[in-house]
Amino acid sequence: MSDQETPGMQDTFISHLVELRDRLVKASIGIAIVCAALFAWPGPSAIYDFLAQPMIASLPVGAKMIATGVISPFLVPMKVTLLLAFMVALPWVLYQAWAFIAPGLYTHEKKLVAPLVISSSLLFLAGVAFCYFFVFGRVFRFINDFAPTSITVAPDIENYLDFIMTMCLAFGVTFEVPIVVVVLIRMGLVTLQQLKAIRPYVIVGAFVVAAVVTPPDVVSQFSLAIPMWLLFELGLLVAPAFVRATQAPPEEDQAS
Repeated sequence: MSDQETPGMQDTFISHLVELRDRLVKASIGIAIVCAALFAWPGPSAIYDFLAQPMIASLPVGAKMIATGVISPFLVPMKVTLLLAFMVALPWVLYQAWAFIAPGLYTHEKKLVAPLVISSSLLFLAGVAFCYFFVFGRVFRFINDFAPTSITVAPDIENYLDFIMTMCLAFGVTFEVPIVVVVLIRMGLVTLQQLKAIRPYVIVGAFVVAAVVTPPDVVSQFSLAIPMWLLFELGLLVAPAFVRATQAPPEEDQAS
């Protein structure tokens, strides 16, 4: 029996690999198309100028950023454009991932995965947008106001890119806190009452995490810690309704 099943299992495994390859190719093509469109309009230079606007607005009038590397004025805008292309194409990439795993899921499991995929991507983008539009301007203004008058602030574009990528990633991941809370409760790893009981430790942990991943200034630390705490509370509110909506019906429990 095992000898007869082995060829079929191998065919199934190969077909899954082919399907995975096709989905990865389609996701890559989507990113490439978006990247080509961004190169055509508005262009890497305009995209980087938009990204640098919070820093430029906090500098003295007429001041600009500097490039210490020979190819930095070319390479850094290219990196920014590629990153933006991935973010714009993220819904298409997630759809390809969903199309790959959906055929093997029960109906109630699809109800579980689809909202998580959509909400996690939206929350990540919301975290990046919050960082850019709300946090950057205040952080850069605070740092430049704190700088001594004997110092000329002229940030390097590569260091600036590293900084904003770290900050955007930190805020994007932080905004996934409700998803983590919902998944923990849905999987039965913890209960809602247990998470409510450790609320004081979560608040302290939020400030510790903010102190580690953000610059050593009060503005950026509070800007990360307070949303992290509020998103934890949001997860506690949403989790019960999500658990009820994604429970397996009795017939699926018996079939499994």
